[in-house]
Amino acid sequence: MSTSTQASLDVSIRDQVAVLTLQRPAARNALNTELMLGLADAAERADSDPAVRCLVITGSEGNFAAGADIDELAARGAADGPGDPRVSAWQRLQRLDKPVIAAVEGYCLGGGCELALSADLLVVAEDAKLGQPEIRLGIIPGAGGLHRLAITLGKTRAMHLALTGDTFSGREAFEWGLASQCCEMGQALATAMATANRLTKGAPLAQRLAKRAVLSATEEMHRQGFEMARRSFEVLLSSPDKEEGMRAFREKRKPRFGETS
Repeated sequence: MSTSTQASLDVSIRDQVAVLTLQRPAARNALNTELMLGLADAAERADSDPAVRCLVITGSEGNFAAGADIDELAARGAADGPGDPRVSAWQRLQRLDKPVIAAVEGYCLGGGCELALSADLLVVAEDAKLGQPEIRLGIIPGAGGLHRLAITLGKTRAMHLALTGDTFSGREAFEWGLASQCCEMGQALATAMATANRLTKGAPLAQRLAKRAVLSATEEMHRQGFEMARRSFEVLLSSPDKEEGMRAFREKRKPRFGETS
């Protein structure tokens, strides 16, 4: 087994499986720019490494990722959107050829939920807490989370989640068809590794082509949804809704939308 560690990401190779562990436990592994770029770089290296057959993305100390970094978002306006390096990081992560499994425990919200949903297979602990609660901050998901929910869950349930920001459990994610496997608390990584080890024994070229074939059914919708979500997200970065939402989050109170809009 080989291992390398950055400030916010640990990468280890275990029996042909690259395990990428988000390492910002004090922030519940919130996805700041450094972590997103490091994750994209590490994932691309693993994807091109002949010794790696499958990738597993997980989080440290009981959480997957609680969202984007609020301090970074609060400091950004609409003018910062087009040059945001995170856009290319998301696109790079969604272009990987080898199978990618997300192993989710604890909080998996906002950008963390978008990252989990972009994996090919999603393994969730039954008590994990998933969702796209960005609406509560006066913004929307910027990496395609809403259109992925809509494609899988249909308009009605996706619209409810989009407009309310309600969260849902890992058990619900599995029952709704978002997750491929559900397990007991603390077993997500072990379950994901068991599946990854099965994949390492399969036919690699056939797996890649099977992945492309499945994604071909939805990739155009994903592309369009990503672009629309990103443009809308960037507009909202300079909105009164975002200013009030971020201020309320920091002050640990309910936002008063409409009073400042």
